[in-house]
Amino acid sequence: MTKRALISVTDKSGVVEFARELNNLGYEVISTGNTFKTLKENGINAITIDEVTKFPEMLDGRVKTLNPYIHGGILYKRDNKSHVDTVYEHKIESIDLVVVNLYDFEGTLKAGKSHEEMIENIDIGGPSMIRSAAKNYKDVTVIVDVADYDMIIEKLKSNDLTLEDRKKLSYKAFSTTARYDALISTYFAGEVGDSYPEILNLTFQKEQTLRYGENPHQKGVLYSQPNAKNPILNYEQLNGKELSFNNLNDLHGCLEVMREFKNNTEVVSVAIKHTNPCGVGLGRDAYDAYTKCYESDTVSIFGGIVGITSTVGVETAKKLNEIFLEIVVAYDYTKEALEILKQKKNLRVLKLAKIEDSLQPYDMKYLDGKLLVQDKNNSLVEKYETVTKVEPTKEQLEDMEFGMKVVKNMKSNAIAIVKNGQTLALGCGQTSRIWALKNALENNKEKDFKGATLASDAFFPFDDCVTLANEYGIVSVVQPGGSMNDKDSIKACDKYEMTMVFTGTRHFKH
Repeated sequence: MTKRALISVTDKSGVVEFARELNNLGYEVISTGNTFKTLKENGINAITIDEVTKFPEMLDGRVKTLNPYIHGGILYKRDNKSHVDTVYEHKIESIDLVVVNLYDFEGTLKAGKSHEEMIENIDIGGPSMIRSAAKNYKDVTVIVDVADYDMIIEKLKSNDLTLEDRKKLSYKAFSTTARYDALISTYFAGEVGDSYPEILNLTFQKEQTLRYGENPHQKGVLYSQPNAKNPILNYEQLNGKELSFNNLNDLHGCLEVMREFKNNTEVVSVAIKHTNPCGVGLGRDAYDAYTKCYESDTVSIFGGIVGITSTVGVETAKKLNEIFLEIVVAYDYTKEALEILKQKKNLRVLKLAKIEDSLQPYDMKYLDGKLLVQDKNNSLVEKYETVTKVEPTKEQLEDMEFGMKVVKNMKSNAIAIVKNGQTLALGCGQTSRIWALKNALENNKEKDFKGATLASDAFFPFDDCVTLANEYGIVSVVQPGGSMNDKDSIKACDKYEMTMVFTGTRHFKH
């Protein structure tokens, strides 16, 4: 009995060569529309779909494969006498190999096409044929990936295409249609304005298998979301080893802080250790910003990640090379600076695309079978409201904003002490707010905090933080406010002639 293959593809790369090999192996090729035209123009022996269905393509191609002569030929069980008798009775011939890739809905989405064009790029017959063939994988081979063409041909030539092979191809096929439907579902959720749908369909594709996870005994993989807009991990690696799980996680933390300053006229440099900032500096150029960042914490920066929102020149590169760093990420590098950084062969040097506003709708945490989903924290403050007798100066207000941008991206409880666009001390991840402040101060006893500003990610439940800050010469405080005991902290500030500003926006980060 002659074997038959049905080929209907949007991506036509390699399809002519594949079909020619099928012809050589004795397969009769059935094809549709433009695929048929491409095959015939290249000398492939093929017949049109309507020669099989005895019915013309109709409705601008919307209906062509939804027919018993197609799905019956794919779906019948070859070892079931009732099925065999039925297809024989209705003169339905078998289809033994189905090759389909779908209308490019994803490409149309990324191109920002009109709603009408989006609708016309929703494939109906393709997924139906794929699912039929994948369901009946014991008898039918389904191919959805052009990368599998060569493997299929080699196995067909050697008569070595096993049931396990077809099961794996079926698995890939169902994964493909599930991903396709998830993209369509997400698109329609946006169209109808359903931010938190009853069924949240997310799809991710493997981008990279990592050497290991957070620890060497854990496996790790990087997946990417195909419909993500302005993804922040958007870089070109110019030097160094492959990025690890922890590198990527820390890099994300670094870029999140850099994003806070994307509209600043000054350059920002950020040092990250275990996803937390350990130093942040604003400067007139890359060298000035990095110097302030480095001097913020010359100990914790060792083995960390440094980001710079500018082009790195020779002097900055030399200074970066003075210590061990895992990653340097910047907008660009001069040729000479890049050569200097490349002297450290393992240093990962990344060139970053310009940081844009986050357009991802969600911040998510996977909790062992449950998914916590929330809006991304894209707000900084509601308003700056002075609640003390002493008004802040212009310079203090600038440091307050700088401090809030930093502390917003630190693990709670978090405190940032800043002055003149530089972090002097940071305390994060503590179970008590006073401990966060004590850690920041006591780990930096050699520094002069006189005239500095203290920023807190959440309100003060007591006046102890104000009292301790005063002992170190800190003169201004910025915090969300909202505690039942706000009046105690305000009273303490007035007592010490400090200024305090409420923002109305809390920034817990866990």
